[in-house]
Amino acid sequence: MRTAMRRLWNRCGMLAGLLLLSVAASLHAMEPEGIEDSDAYFPDDVGNRWSYRGEVTEGPIQTIERKMFVNESKVTGADVRQNVQVKVLHDTNAGNHGPSTSFYRRDAAGVVYYGSEPGTTLEKQLVPYQIVQFPLRPGSTFQQFDRRDLDFGSDLDRDGVNEHADVVGTVTVVGRESVTVPAGSYPDAVRIDARMTLRITFSADRRVAVGTDVMNAWFVKGIGLVKYVERQELPAIRNDRGITSEISEELLEFEHGAQARSLERSESSPEGILTHHAGDQKL
Repeated sequence: MRTAMRRLWNRCGMLAGLLLLSVAASLHAMEPEGIEDSDAYFPDDVGNRWSYRGEVTEGPIQTIERKMFVNESKVTGADVRQNVQVKVLHDTNAGNHGPSTSFYRRDAAGVVYYGSEPGTTLEKQLVPYQIVQFPLRPGSTFQQFDRRDLDFGSDLDRDGVNEHADVVGTVTVVGRESVTVPAGSYPDAVRIDARMTLRITFSADRRVAVGTDVMNAWFVKGIGLVKYVERQELPAIRNDRGITSEISEELLEFEHGAQARSLERSESSPEGILTHHAGDQKL
């Protein structure tokens, strides 16, 4: 999957504005029982590979810097986390933050995130938590977590003591939307919004600042995540103006694990290669 969801998947969200709420309510009326085969929007077969192009825009309001990057996600195998069987997702450069490995479990109830390596101090206090619930129901919202007085993992005011934070995460299934990315156009993608709010208390003077992380992500049946846009607003510290950033990734290419294994078999045998091309000619 997200990387959400790692970013969908590890950050969180909800609808903004009465217009979106109205649209979601309408979609919910159309699909009261939920979206059919919801799990198919989050394929996790070993060998699945997604290639993305991404962009980061960040800086104070007056200073905007743009960076382009690429990222490849791949389901590399299985592991056990907290006595639970999970799938392993490796990203080469998710969000332009370098390589990382994330752990997820998909079952009949939905998808649960079990953390990442390298993980942050804050994340380790939150996992495991639910990424999505099945079946996907347009207009529905659930709370991922609501945790108080967590170690923020960083000394923002430089007094030698890590700040503490209250963290709330929610996820909303907006509904079906058309989305176009380099890999193609998909008229029936499912949009999921996630929102995380951090209320940070500075240890030096007990001042409180609020940061937000909002993500919009689009998923396609049989493919998974095809696009996400994540917006972060970090509070001002001392006399600075705070930081805003926007990160996005769009799908360039998707390869199913079964396709990759089939290609490997065909490459190992000249006869297999000929057979493969003959099949192509029949299409």
